Amino acid sequence: MKSIRLAILGSGFVADFYMQGLADVPGQTVVTNYSRSIERAKTFANRWGIQHPSADLDELIARDDIDLYVIALPNEEHLPVGLKLAAARKNQVCTKPLGRNRDEARKLRDAAVASGAIHGYAETEVFAPAVVKARQTIEGGGIGKVLWVRSRESHSGPHSPHFWDAKIAGGGAMLDLGCHCIEAARYFFSRDDRILEVFAWGATLVHGERTTGEDNALLVLRFASGGIAHCEMSWTTKGGLDLRNEIHGSEGSIFTDVTRMTPITSFTTKSAGYVVEKADIDMGWTRPLPEEAFTYGYQAEMKHFVECVRHGCQPRETYEDGYIVNCILDAGYRSMRDRAWTTVEW
Repeated sequence: MKSIRLAILGSGFVADFYMQGLADVPGQTVVTNYSRSIERAKTFANRWGIQHPSADLDELIARDDIDLYVIALPNEEHLPVGLKLAAARKNQVCTKPLGRNRDEARKLRDAAVASGAIHGYAETEVFAPAVVKARQTIEGGGIGKVLWVRSRESHSGPHSPHFWDAKIAGGGAMLDLGCHCIEAARYFFSRDDRILEVFAWGATLVHGERTTGEDNALLVLRFASGGIAHCEMSWTTKGGLDLRNEIHGSEGSIFTDVTRMTPITSFTTKSAGYVVEKADIDMGWTRPLPEEAFTYGYQAEMKHFVECVRHGCQPRETYEDGYIVNCILDAGYRSMRDRAWTTVEW
């Protein structure tokens, strides 16, 4: 088996999760990592045993021994870095959101497609085992026609400071978390069931001193089939990451809850160490989550992307999907501003 050689571009929170996911993916090696700061690059490399950290992006792109570049950088870096990779005809994967808006996402999608190389949209939600199983149940006809989906992602706020600056990041909680909820809804309904219009609400209820963006948002999606999806996003939820989905059909319902219904519950009077992503406390009653990278879908998506490079095929989540999500988010922000149902512009 040829070992697929990867470069991780970024050294923050999501890059750590990608490395956790890759730890259980056979036939691959992370040969280098990049950060805009060489000190951060070296710290990340030391933590994960990577041999060649770098702060020279152009040098990494010019290498001919890297099979896949994984963009795990702040939102404002996705477009310029992705365009450089596309110009060099390199295989690339980008974390969510693909762009800060529809125009950025379109430029990146078009460049990646024109390059002829592989482009993968790293949306973990639709690779999470519970979500994949739910989709298999739907495909098997278990709940009949999907009519209504509720998708929720919330926590007490981002780890990465760049997300708090809405002008630089491109938005607030809806941009940060809505990517997951939108793509989950598309996955449960059908990729062929186009979202026609949206209605959104957003407000800064708690973190006004930290962000000019919304820290809570609701987004309603109306599908061409007549189905409805209800997305809930919050940066003010205490108690750790809250990931839940409900899928209601004509013949039944499916529920997923991977963070509040874990197989472990504990009560400790002293710190027990890491509990779960975005946990606000590490003592008292807690619900530790084992194998987070597997549960959230990081392992499955990284394995999928590695295998796509090995076999020379496009992933099931591409930059086209990332572009569609950005189109829907843009419509959501127009709706939030106008307080009205808003048509999605493709």
